[in-house]
Amino acid sequence: MRILPAVVRRLRKLANVLEDASRVKTPGGLARADMALDEYVVGMPSAQNAIDTLPGWNQALPPNVDAVAGNGAFYNDPRILWAIDQLGSIEGLSILELGPLEAAHTFLMEQHGPNAIDAVEANKLSYLRCLVVKELLDLRRAKFYLGDFAQWLEKTDRRYDFIVASGVLYHMEDPVRLLELIAARTNVFYLWTHYVSDDAMPVGDPRRGALVGSMEIQERHGVQVRLRKRSYYGAWKSKSFCGGMHDLHRWVEKDDIIAVIKALGFDDVRVAHDEPDHQNGPSFSIFAQRTGLLKTPG
Repeated sequence: MRILPAVVRRLRKLANVLEDASRVKTPGGLARADMALDEYVVGMPSAQNAIDTLPGWNQALPPNVDAVAGNGAFYNDPRILWAIDQLGSIEGLSILELGPLEAAHTFLMEQHGPNAIDAVEANKLSYLRCLVVKELLDLRRAKFYLGDFAQWLEKTDRRYDFIVASGVLYHMEDPVRLLELIAARTNVFYLWTHYVSDDAMPVGDPRRGALVGSMEIQERHGVQVRLRKRSYYGAWKSKSFCGGMHDLHRWVEKDDIIAVIKALGFDDVRVAHDEPDHQNGPSFSIFAQRTGLLKTPG
């Protein structure tokens, strides 16, 4: 059978396409069949290789790891150390960490001997970064879960000796609901959060730029809770974004946060690290417990 010239030309073109697809292009555009494919790492295995696999790092690793990630040295965060000091010890305790981000606080807490840490993270990239840190820092008492920690709190039947909620309250659509969920699962918790304040952020303060609309007032547990909506204004497009899962979220007045916590039965409430001039907005720490109900190790 005689093959038509047009068919021959098509077959040759297809063969050329398949040959090109089997080769990897160098930066200069030259084809090299022996060059490693993009998804492979050539060279000696290292911590830096693992870090470089994922974009958007915010937090640094301890110096002994010898790898460059983010800038924040939260592996020795004085706020978490303060919270542990308020509790006295976390040795032997079961801990729930909400939003571990990149596991720096997880690592810090593990150094103080808890029995177990459940860390729940909703951001997929942050979750994977946590797994890299778990491997690099040999975390053995922490287990990371990918998903919504609010649903974890709602649906689990577990109670925890201590809950850590650093940097999450101000990312919530309903921050009071998060406080309610925490209160249902523990008698002791720590949180660090930003708060809204017209005194600390008067009209003209650039930190007010993310606020949306006017003040909302909700009555919750007998407290007139003042809230302000905020937007990320597209910040979530960055691989290093470490906010909440919904663009519109609410900040609460500091005094109202404390009042709600007390209304939920926490009679020992301690405040520290109050920074009205924080570059991202006023912020503070709270350690809260129901006295006489703290579970002791052993």
